[in-house]
This record gives sequence, structure tokens and C-alpha cells, in this order.
Amino acid sequence: MPKNEKLKSVLIIGSGPIIIGQACEFDYSGSQALRSLREDGIETILINSNPATIMTDPSMADHVYLLPLTTKSLIKILKEHPQIDAVLPTMGGQTALNLCIEADEKGIWEDFGVDIIGVDIDAINITEDREQFRELMLKIGVPMAPQATATSYLKGKEIAQEYGFPLVIRASYTLGGAGASIVHKEEDFDELLTRGLEISPIHEVMIDKALIGWKEYELELLRDANDNVVIICSIENMDPMGIHTGDSITVAPAMTLSDKTYQKMRDMAMHMMRSIGDFAGGCNVQFAVSPDENEDIIAIEINPRVSRSSALASKATGYPIAKIAAKLALGYHLDELKNQITKSTSALFEPTLDYVIVKIPRWNFDKFEGSDRTLGLQMKSVGEVMGIGRSFQEALHKATQSLEIKRNGLGADGKENKDYDQIIEKLTNASWDRVFIIYDAIRMGIPLSRIHEITKIDMWFLKQYEELHMLNNEISTFTIDTIEKDLLLEAKQKGYGDRQIAHMLGCLESQVYNKREDLGVNRVYKLVDTCAAEFEAKTPYYYSTFESDMQTTDGKRFSHNESVVTEKKKIIVLGSGPNRIGQGIEFDYCCVHGVLAAAECGYETIMINCNPETVSTDFDIADKLYFEPVFWEHIYDIIKHEKPVGVIVQLGGQTALKLAEKLTKYGINIIGTSFESLNLAEDRGVFSKLLKENNIPYPKFDIATTADEAAAIADVLDFPILVRPSYVLGGQGMKIVINKEELEKHVVDLLARMPGNQLLLDHYLDGAIEAEADAICDGEDVYIIGIMEHIEPCGIHSGDSNATLPPFNLGEFVMQQIKDHTKKIALALNTVGLINIQFAIKDDVVYIIEANPRASRTVPFIAKAYGEPYINYATKVMLGENKIKDFNFKPKLEGYAIKQPVFSFDKFHNVNKKLGPEMKSTGESILFIDSLKDDQFYDLYSRRKMYLSK
Repeated sequence: MPKNEKLKSVLIIGSGPIIIGQACEFDYSGSQALRSLREDGIETILINSNPATIMTDPSMADHVYLLPLTTKSLIKILKEHPQIDAVLPTMGGQTALNLCIEADEKGIWEDFGVDIIGVDIDAINITEDREQFRELMLKIGVPMAPQATATSYLKGKEIAQEYGFPLVIRASYTLGGAGASIVHKEEDFDELLTRGLEISPIHEVMIDKALIGWKEYELELLRDANDNVVIICSIENMDPMGIHTGDSITVAPAMTLSDKTYQKMRDMAMHMMRSIGDFAGGCNVQFAVSPDENEDIIAIEINPRVSRSSALASKATGYPIAKIAAKLALGYHLDELKNQITKSTSALFEPTLDYVIVKIPRWNFDKFEGSDRTLGLQMKSVGEVMGIGRSFQEALHKATQSLEIKRNGLGADGKENKDYDQIIEKLTNASWDRVFIIYDAIRMGIPLSRIHEITKIDMWFLKQYEELHMLNNEISTFTIDTIEKDLLLEAKQKGYGDRQIAHMLGCLESQVYNKREDLGVNRVYKLVDTCAAEFEAKTPYYYSTFESDMQTTDGKRFSHNESVVTEKKKIIVLGSGPNRIGQGIEFDYCCVHGVLAAAECGYETIMINCNPETVSTDFDIADKLYFEPVFWEHIYDIIKHEKPVGVIVQLGGQTALKLAEKLTKYGINIIGTSFESLNLAEDRGVFSKLLKENNIPYPKFDIATTADEAAAIADVLDFPILVRPSYVLGGQGMKIVINKEELEKHVVDLLARMPGNQLLLDHYLDGAIEAEADAICDGEDVYIIGIMEHIEPCGIHSGDSNATLPPFNLGEFVMQQIKDHTKKIALALNTVGLINIQFAIKDDVVYIIEANPRASRTVPFIAKAYGEPYINYATKVMLGENKIKDFNFKPKLEGYAIKQPVFSFDKFHNVNKKLGPEMKSTGESILFIDSLKDDQFYDLYSRRKMYLSK
């Protein structure tokens, strides 16, 4: 059956600000769905309050409403668009589903004659109400762990008494495992039960007998209205049951499952999906499997929507789940849709992978002082990376190289943990760095049987680790001169970086690179083609690997490279890597717009990134996507292969910027602002000299490299003093200190964490107002795209401040200083492209805090508030295609727009929630107000100093 012709206009609900447990994987799904619906001529209306994402860009939907996700906002939209036929709530995570249910209960959809598509409300209710779900599973013969529902403290105590410990508590209708915990000891039960009941919006928890040590799997399914069901991907958690899937290292396809059990699991998943309701769309099912020969299967849960794992599965297989799910919601059948990869076969197929993907979460515990760093049922990670390789070992190494935590891969980088007691502790209580600790344990000589006994990680994975360790030992017996081609090739095939091999051989990374070149051990690129090359793939989506040479009959040796280089002029955009606090999807938004702008200028566009959650790694955004670590060795090989006109680094946050120096050193053209200018802004000493020459005020400062130097500087500067390390993002390590004891403690701590770092000591301007400006500069003219005033005082990180556009409290004299300083600095730094400058205003004098000649966190917000495509303009300026005078700027904003930070403190109990110079927010929303008399503004302003911590 083709699409339902009655559907002309569809409302999509987004997922709102990014929080731990619900990140930009739903913006990716929503963006795909919007594009999919528009292909069919459907009018799209979007509600989402997140200004940082590409999803809320005017180009994505016919009508975009940046409004709070409430039923009041829905009614406003439905009144303005009486033509809306249906709502698609499955693309916006739990937030969208919960809002859809609330609107349904209030009769809003019925009042406005709006159908719900892509899911069945009954299906949501069955899967969210754990008691109903359990009864249904028992009825259809799907085994579940012994469990019971508690809606009161007393009932919970009774269940615990019956089951005994360990137990699992799961709160109903929550996201990211909120309120869930494993209870090992009776004395912990009361507190954890109370927390679960409080967090659940319906004050209900399910208490399960804990399946400690069982293996965990996920299947991603799609189903159409004709009851065709396909399994898109099987995902195995390397970590056993007891760790939230969002915090688990996951592998696709499943590695340690027998074929017989996998077939049984498939049948079970299809049976479950069909039993929960009659709907067309995506579904995610989670299972536990006993770690013995019986391989007993128990169902954990089912989500009748695209999930966090759907984005991962889409990137892993190249099968665009959300895009197809949106088509199915319109009424199409799978056999009527085209496979997006081959363009010739139907979408009614199950992908077959001839490669392995490994996902590793990215945590930010250092931002939550005093947080519990052990992993459990409540998700704590803020982002994730994915590595693609021909083997588990290669994919695992590539994923660890993508994390950007100053590791070069597993081991062989001089950063191994050698403390036996600490290793045992981290294995016993699952730690964020367990992926590295397993390697360290094997290196130390702890038997695999002991590691398995402690962690319950399947022996297959542990043996893969052991093989890597044995290879490491073998390579260490050679030197750069004596190592042979076969051994070097094996190391590269198993994912070892040149830096790691150099560490083993006791030489330089460049020597390993040159040796590889001499021996012909070179990367080749393979297509992510979803059908193991059975059909010709058309998608330009690649990963790298190493192959043994093949020999033709005439004696020629070659290795097969599937990435064909064209004659076109090319631009490479470096992505921003995994999401983390301080570098979120704002930079992904910038990268996507950069790619699209370069394409408009006639360039072939190439994207390099390793984040599976985002739109930039969608296979049809750039002309070519390399899903690779944003790690020097990988990038350099792609540049040598593609030979681009240049590389854009100023859109991918600190991740891309950090590579600017090396790119320059190797003679690679940086598009836009040069490395010298980027570095000048980071080097506080040189930058201050530039400010002095231009008569621009800045707070008194000095640079220290030791605690003694810092103490001497403090005598001159006066307290309070703001201490900050060089070359960091999101205010990492910044602190306001008020006496010599605090100063010494913080400086010693920073230098222990960042040896050799130059620390900047500024006199902190107590009570100053903070403001910032974003501008585009073409080397001759400067256009200020926006000036924002922070509601909170100077000293709270700009990413954690409520920022008002335009300013609400700055006089004409101060505004003129801001404009003059911005233009002078942009030109003095030879900026070509974007620049962000932060100011402190005290006694009507505007001081410069810092300048960043790159895309900033605030550019997407300003672009949305004013309705102008600033990144598009800035990219065209960087490419030299346009000058500022070529653009017709027409910003439109009635009243004020406020960028509001959103925090995820509820994931970390007993954590200091005070704000300061180090960023802690995970996301943001946008609030439009007509005037400063608005109650919401008054409330924000009255609380502005409450959280400032020194």
C-alpha cells in the first residue's frame, strides 16, 4: 500500500535540550524523519526548544517552533495550523512520547482532529507500565525475570523480603535509567527504593530479581502496516547485565551468540513487537542471555520508538532507520521503499555486515566533583564514539582513539595503571575506564579466568584483549630497523596507532609512519554497504582498514581501495568528535552548515567524524563521509588520499582546532583563519600585547608554571584571582581562588593533571557584568552577528549563564566599546571567518576576557534567534567566495531571546551544584520574551548570583 494520501501536514515533536540519557541521537532521528516526510511532499511542522541542533534550523522543516515542550505550546501550534493531520511522536525520545501521552489524556489530539502515527498509544502504555508489560509477556510465553510492581514503600519492602538480594529497582516512565539501581545489600534498599518512587512520574517501580552476570543484547526492528518485520541490527553489550546500555561498550553485530540462540531471539523479538500493538515504525528490544551452555533468554524491555541505539544501528549498518520509520508511519510498506544504500534493491532486507563496530561511551565525571564514578543502571555518559574495523580489535582501538581523553589506544602509551589493588577495585565496581583497565590487568599478569570471574565479561572478549597484549610483547622485542612487514601489518590490522607502535619500538611516530610507507603498509578505504558487497552500494560512506596485498597473474601487487578519488576541487571539514560538556551539538550544527555551504560553492565536500549520534555523520550530508577518529594519523592519511584544496578546522570546536598546528607543519592549507592567528588568541602573553597595542583594556594577569611563581604573582595581582590552564575547552580546570592556601592547592592539582601547562592568573573583576559578541570577519570588514549579555555575573562560565540577546542593561557608551573592541580584535588577529569575544564590564569600562577566532557555542543560538544563516555566510567568507559586503543581513527578533542552560545534576547525587568558571551544563533551550517585564525574566534575574562558587 502506498502512502496514506489523507496525510498532507504532520507535526513532529523534538526531544528538547540535551540531558544525560537523551542526547542528540534523537535530533539525528528527527532530522532524518523531517527530510523523509518532505521527500513525499508532506508539510512539516516541528516543535523543539533546543537552539543548538541542526534539527531546529529553518531549512529542516516548513515551520519551526522553538517553544517549551508543553501541551500549552501544542495548543498554540494546532490553533495556528488547523491543517495538521497527524503527529509523529516517536522521533523525540521519551520527552516526545511523554508529551504525546499527556496531550492524548487531555483530549487535545481529539479536539483538533489529529491522528497519532508511527506508534500506538496503547503500545506505549503497555511498554512503559512494567506490570502490564510483564503480564503481556507471560501471556505470550516470553520469559522474564521474577519481578513485581511497587507503588508504595511498604509494598517494595514486602517484595524485597520475598526475592532476597541482589535486586534491581526500575522506575516507570523514566529516561536513561533514571531512578534505577542494583541493590546488593539490605541496608541500601530503603534509600534506593524511595529515590525510585520519587523519580517515577507515576510513583511506581518494578523490582526484579537481579540477573547479575547475564549477557545483554539489543535488536533493532522495523515493521510496516502489512506486518512485514525486519531486524536491522543485533547489538551485544560487552559489559554484562547491571550497566545501562548507554554506559556500556557495545558491539555490532553480536559476537558471542550461537546461531540457534540468535534465531530464537529474533523470533521472540518479532513476537513481542507484534503483540504490543498494531503499529508501523521502529522498535528496540533488549534481552538478557544466561552465560552458560543453555543460553536461556529473558526479555528486559521493549521501546516502540526509535531509540538511542537506533542512531547507532543506523550508522553501524548504513540503514537509515528513522528515515524508513517515517515512511512506514505514512503508510508505505517496506517492499515499496528503496534500499538507501544500493538504490536498486528494496528496503525489505536485513543488513549483513562484513565489518565490526564498537561503541564506547564518553563520560565527563571531572565536571561533577564528588560524583560516584562507578557505572550502574542509571546512565551517566554525555556522549559516545564509534569505531569501524574489519575485526573487533581494530574497531575497539579506533573507538578508544576517538575518545579524546589523551589516550592513543589500549595500552602502549605509557599511561597504564600499575596499581594492583586499584585495578581489582575498578574491575569489581565497573569504572568508566574499564576498557583500558582490562588491558592493564592482563599486562600485569592477572589471569583471564580471574578477570572473567570479577567482571563476568565473556571470555571471547577477554581473549581478544589477550591477543593484543601478546602482540604488544612481540613487537617490543624489535626496533624500527628490525621489525618486519608482516608484524607491522598485523599491528595495524589490529588497530594499533603509529604512536603506540612507536612506543613499543622506542622510536618516533614519524619513523613508524615512514617505515609503513617504505614497506607499503597503507590504509585502504572500504564502503559501509549494509549487504556485505552482495549488491553494488552507491553510498559514499567509508571506514579505513589494512589489507594484505593481492597479486595479479602478471605479478602486480595491490590492495583494494573502494574510495575513488575524483578530479573535483575538494574541501575537508573536521568534525567535533564525541559530545562532552563544553563541546556539544552546536559544533555539529556548524559542521553541517559548513559542508552545505562548501557544496553550494561548487566543492566536493568530505566530512571526517566519529560521533554516531549526530547529523554530520549521516551518509548523505557530505559528498563523502569518512567515519574515522578525528586523530592525526587517520586524518593525514585521508588528506593524502583525497588531496583537498584545504581543511576547515574552525567549525569542529577544540577537537579540530587542536590539529591546526600539525596541519600547518605538514603544509596542509587551513581554510579561513590561520594557525598562527588561532594560536595567538590562545597564547595569553602575546594576545595581551596585541590588546595593549590597540589600547584595549584587559584584567591584570600573569603566567605561572609552578606554585612558587603563582604565589609571587598573587602578591602583585590581589585576590580574588581566576586561575585557568591554557588550551582547554569548557573552562576545564578554571577556578576562582580567594587566598594563598586555595591558590597553592589548585595550582599543584592542575600541574599534576596537566604537566608543563602554562597557567593564567587573572585578577577577577568581582561584581562585573559579562557579555559576549560573535562576529564574521573577511580580513577587511567585520560584521557583528550578535551581542549577548549574561544574566549571571562574571565568573560563571558563559555556557552555564542565561544569555540575553540583545543586551538588556548595557548603555550606549558600553555597547560602542564592545563594538569597537570586537572589530579591532577581529582585524588584528587576521580573522577570516568566525570570532567570539567575551567581555567583563565594570564601572562602564569593557575589559577583554578572551577571544576565540572560531565557531562558538552561541552562533547557532544567534542564527535561530535572528533567522539568519550565519555559518553559511562565514563558510563562504572562509572559502574566499564572498566578502561581508556581498551579504544582505536582515536579522529579525521582536523582544528578547534568552539562551538557557540545562543541567543533568539529577544523575549525580551528593554533587556540588554550585556554578563557577568551569562549565557544567549538558544542553540548552531558547526562551523568547516580549519584554523585560516578563515573569520568567524577572525570576532568572532575581536568582542570578545564587550559584556563584569561588
